[in-house]
Amino acid sequence: MARSHVRRSRTTGPAVATAGLLLTGLLAAPAAAREETPGGAPGTVARTVGDARFEPGPCPKTADPVPELEGARCGTLTVPENRTKPGSRNITLAVAIVPAANGDPKPDPIVWLAGGPGDDAVGEAKMAVTGGLNRDRDVIFMSQRGTYSADPALTCRNIDEFNARATGLVYGAPATERQHVAATKACRDKLAATGADLAAYDDIESAADLAALRTTLGLDQWNVFGISYGTQLALVYMRLHPEGIRSVGIDGVLPPSTGGSAVTWRAAKQGFDGVFKACAEQPACNRRYPNLAATFERLVRDLEAKPVTTTVTLPGSDKQVKVVLDGGALVNWLTAATHVAPQVPAALDELARGEPRRIAQQWASGKYSPQAIGRLSHGLVYGVFCGEWTPYETEAEALRAGQQAYPSFPRSVQEQAPGLTFLRPDCDVWDVPAAPRSIRDVTRSDIPTLVLSGGFDAQTAAANGPYVARTLPRSTVVTVPYEPHVVFATSKCAQAITLSFFDTPTDPDTGCLKDLKPPEFEIVP
Repeated sequence: MARSHVRRSRTTGPAVATAGLLLTGLLAAPAAAREETPGGAPGTVARTVGDARFEPGPCPKTADPVPELEGARCGTLTVPENRTKPGSRNITLAVAIVPAANGDPKPDPIVWLAGGPGDDAVGEAKMAVTGGLNRDRDVIFMSQRGTYSADPALTCRNIDEFNARATGLVYGAPATERQHVAATKACRDKLAATGADLAAYDDIESAADLAALRTTLGLDQWNVFGISYGTQLALVYMRLHPEGIRSVGIDGVLPPSTGGSAVTWRAAKQGFDGVFKACAEQPACNRRYPNLAATFERLVRDLEAKPVTTTVTLPGSDKQVKVVLDGGALVNWLTAATHVAPQVPAALDELARGEPRRIAQQWASGKYSPQAIGRLSHGLVYGVFCGEWTPYETEAEALRAGQQAYPSFPRSVQEQAPGLTFLRPDCDVWDVPAAPRSIRDVTRSDIPTLVLSGGFDAQTAAANGPYVARTLPRSTVVTVPYEPHVVFATSKCAQAITLSFFDTPTDPDTGCLKDLKPPEFEIVP
């Protein structure tokens, strides 16, 4: 039987939260707008509420074709860029509503909050529909401010292209840092020159956008489902604007109160250990790849002292690129490679025997992928990280977390949390003010909440689930074993639990967990 974790706690009373805190053609247009007219399916009626206005219109352009948007009801939400500044300019956020598959939707739709920060929710419609989220409820996708299908879109190809080239540089070298920070500054200068108020791209404004969307769509109630960074936004939203929220699902949890390098290091350690432990518990894997954790740590030390350089061909092309693997690069590769966990032991063993090609190719292909170029909103990335994370975590605290997670790693590796390389100097040049300290408040709410995590998640630790649930008394905490970051994307069981939750938010069916089995690891002779 799979080891899983489910915890339920319930209280009675109403759901109340209090503060403790790309280029395809247009898809089909929705029905014509009826100005300020009540009635009609959500997304078919123009409506103004306060300083926000929803206007039906064509579906947004997306980076790739999204067939799941065919037949969607679409439009735009117009809101102030900065609600704290009188006379702020307006921005527009794309909205797409995918109808319920059964043709008879329940009255409380689900709004999807994307990962990132910086991913476009509209582009994640395929994940939601493939997982059956729209079985009997409409699902609403709104491009978070600054993302690809919003206006303005605060994307910066120059950063993405540098990140690809950087796979051929020593990961943590001072020269790499200088180029990295220069790319960040060039991005900031470009966006600022367009008139963007970069301080307005944060969770406080994004939460207010969500509240505005619900009211301008004329919805009394809706449900919320956030993945990865979208869980942080969901927790802020339910704290600041609890009205009208029936239930909340969060998958791959980022607690707003702990965002930063320390929690990222803890997540990496927990996810890596989950994979290594699963291998150790399978006799064939353990015999072929004994002491995998020790092998990994030794490789990090050895590569940081003497990086390995190789040349690989990118998948699906004949383009060859140089790849440098040092200790920092290996840590970041493994963070992503938990998504292909059955390959991890063999890949590490190959590297230990002087065969770096598999890891080098995976490391480079992820950065050179078309999906990694020109799509992420770096304006939102740095708005959140530099306004909400780095002001409330010292450099010493960040380093100490790396040292506690992996005492044997060289300091040069411990200084850079996975996925947050050079974050502090980047934030120095991004130069936005710190968000109010209340952004770090714990969310206390009796809104029914499903808290999902994966046992192999190396990006947002499974331990984050019980942490946020301490102050969510009507929560159900589920850790799906053997799954990586964002279990809804990979686990039929997680999808079933999620659908059951939105049907009965205080008593979801988690029975499928008992039938889960560990993956079969690749064994190379």
